[in-house]
Amino acid sequence: MSDENLIESEQAYPAEASRELIDAGVFYGRKKSKTNPKMRPYVLMNRGGIEIINLQKTAELMEKATAAIREKVSKNGLVLLVGTEPSAEASITGIAKRFGLPYVTGRWVGGAITNFKIIALRIEHMKKLRTDLASGALVEKYTKKERLGLERELAHLEELMGGLENLTREPDLVIMVDPVMHRTALREARVKKIPIASLANVDADPDEVDHLVPGNDRARASIEWFFGNVEKAIEEGIKLRVIPEAAGEGAGAAPVSAAPAVSAE
Repeated sequence: MSDENLIESEQAYPAEASRELIDAGVFYGRKKSKTNPKMRPYVLMNRGGIEIINLQKTAELMEKATAAIREKVSKNGLVLLVGTEPSAEASITGIAKRFGLPYVTGRWVGGAITNFKIIALRIEHMKKLRTDLASGALVEKYTKKERLGLERELAHLEELMGGLENLTREPDLVIMVDPVMHRTALREARVKKIPIASLANVDADPDEVDHLVPGNDRARASIEWFFGNVEKAIEEGIKLRVIPEAAGEGAGAAPVSAAPAVSAE
């Protein structure tokens, strides 16, 4: 019997999520030797030395995580997306560009959360340097060699923190995949008591993640499934936002039908 049929026979998932979760390979865990004992409650069985994740619990916790994301976004919370593995890049950049969110898909910038004031200065320097180079304002101030140096500096800054351009303040929620891989980001968020939502395999410590979604955090299809749910939650959260009524019409609020970004307002 194949792994897919075995999982299906165990009824480890709700019927409506069956094929989607199985086809995405969300149930594949790690080797038993790498499993964190605290993740045992989320393991259905061991198959050929590989832990099989209980998809029923995955679906339930994904629902809870999306509810938390939706609520945070509806209150104008600033969301930071983190995923440096290549399999997560397309999903993260797609959501970030759609909603104007800050994100990290390359190397994590140390202090992005815990030393935000300094990072913010570097981001502003990057923006100004980009504007000055594009406008030609530096032509008369610097030699050609010096301008080439500034262009290289800009390229380095954009590679390092280009995704953080919309990080206008400390985030209210960090959404990531594979907290084990992103230890520094996770640690910084916990220091600042910022909640974390994450797709995490069985080698993770569930106590470090506020909104845990147990599942395969390496496979592209599984990551796309996770961020597909995240994207929907963000969109729904934006639609639930409220704005003050026009001046002179009272202190009530009206629902926002659409918004371009999930950022500080």
